[in-house]
Amino acid sequence: MSAFLEEMAVGSRARVREAQARCSLAALERLASAAPAPAPLRLDASGFDLIAELKLRSPASGRLAAADEDLPGRLRGYARAGAAAVSVLTEPSRFEGSLQHLAAAATVLTPLGVPALRKDFVVDPYQLYEARAAGAGGVLIILRMLSATQTRELLECARRLGLFVLLEAFDEEDIARMHELIEAHRGPNTLLAGLNCRDLATLEVVPERLLELGSLLPTGVPRVAESGVTSAEDARAVASAGYSLALVGSALMRGGEAQQLAASLIAAGRAARRTG
Repeated sequence: MSAFLEEMAVGSRARVREAQARCSLAALERLASAAPAPAPLRLDASGFDLIAELKLRSPASGRLAAADEDLPGRLRGYARAGAAAVSVLTEPSRFEGSLQHLAAAATVLTPLGVPALRKDFVVDPYQLYEARAAGAGGVLIILRMLSATQTRELLECARRLGLFVLLEAFDEEDIARMHELIEAHRGPNTLLAGLNCRDLATLEVVPERLLELGSLLPTGVPRVAESGVTSAEDARAVASAGYSLALVGSALMRGGEAQQLAASLIAAGRAARRTG
């Protein structure tokens, strides 16, 4: 595991311990059970969709949102543009995220038919119950951070909670594990096969990896290009390479016209699918 992911894992485990001291798993399970149903993940028949992201800060890029940012307005803009889901950072130390952001996003998005996805450095099923109690419909699971046993436990918990799962790989070894997991855990909840092209040592984005490794991802499940998509040209390229979705964060957060950029990415990817 990289030094960055190890730092995130240590912090994540500490947050779980602190949260459990405030709210037992049994109590959290009751909250999750009582939470309203999230919007389901619906993918377009064209074969290309966007997961837009709400991310206030990036370790690589610094602050991404102004202090007076209209976050509900941004979320509604993503939905109007046609985003299939919105990823919400909940990690506090390096991304300035919180579960409150996730809950607020779900409150805005659910009536619009768009699910929120908890994006964090998940290490414990407790965090999936937190996500569901906050209104999320999905969760990110980073394969590099977890043992096979931990990953299976999280996938089984996600299935019980009805959460869709974005499995995230960084290299060929992660992808090999992903194949095994997807075969073993196919079920009614959606599994997405994601490839993140960020270099974990430098935190720099290496877009070429999306095209180099994309064909290795499992078939029969939607493929997600993570990081590296910043323009309509990028969206066309990943759609042509067989990706069903792109997860876009920093490019949308930095731009002043996020709704227009989101719509242009979706349109470009779908056009590539039609002509590919």
